[in-house]
Amino acid sequence: MSEASTNPGQYIQHHLEHLTLNLKTFTIDKDGGFWTLNLDTMLVSIFIGIIVFGSLWLGARHMNEIPGKLQNFVEMIIEYVETTVNEIFHHKSVFIPSLALTIFLWIFCMNAMDLLPVDFLPHLLGLFGVPYFKSVPTADPNATFAMSLSVFALIIFFNIKAKKMGFLKEMLTFPFGPYLFPVNFVFRLIEECVKPLSLALRLFGNMFAGELIFILIAIMPWWIQWPPGAIWAIFHILIITLQAFLFMMLTIIYLSMAHDTH
Repeated sequence: MSEASTNPGQYIQHHLEHLTLNLKTFTIDKDGGFWTLNLDTMLVSIFIGIIVFGSLWLGARHMNEIPGKLQNFVEMIIEYVETTVNEIFHHKSVFIPSLALTIFLWIFCMNAMDLLPVDFLPHLLGLFGVPYFKSVPTADPNATFAMSLSVFALIIFFNIKAKKMGFLKEMLTFPFGPYLFPVNFVFRLIEECVKPLSLALRLFGNMFAGELIFILIAIMPWWIQWPPGAIWAIFHILIITLQAFLFMMLTIIYLSMAHDTH
């Protein structure tokens, strides 16, 4: 780890840089401002999605009366998620359990990329001329905000679908009554906007901090790295699972609240 030991500042900065595409010029350039796309985040997210949900599709397609290991694993996850959803979301829906399963598995697997050695993918892709590469999509606020804004859009959709004009009435009259409708509206607006903000920042903050700790451990001499690296990796398994579970649970709770009437 000579690069880390001789120039730790540049080493950390290098590992915090994204592989970016300037959509104006279609070149690998991070100076495109708003029109800059983090290629590493997008490519890893899509790749993980294909692997995870392709595996589930194969498990569902080849179901047998005597289940194999893959089928048992898939059925166990689906049953657990459906039970969790039914305990919180008290309305008949096929979409919500499917959404919850998608969120949990996708975020968990994206988080789990943090368990790869810090230099593995950057060094491997560096052999092919790739200058930067961050392998943890959820350590990128663009990814976490994209997911949370998608959940926010679903919250608004389910509010309107379940309550119709009652949604507008609820925004103007709750909690202080119709005479204080401007205050009610502002409070409700803040309440709704905080939901995607908290979802995105909680996931991003935890995963970015975990990634940074792994990078700091990698700066140490190789013969010291192993004990703290192993301890943090074991502890981090709990974090990546918990963050995926929290994102899923909060999504279900928010959607359940959208169905309920004050």
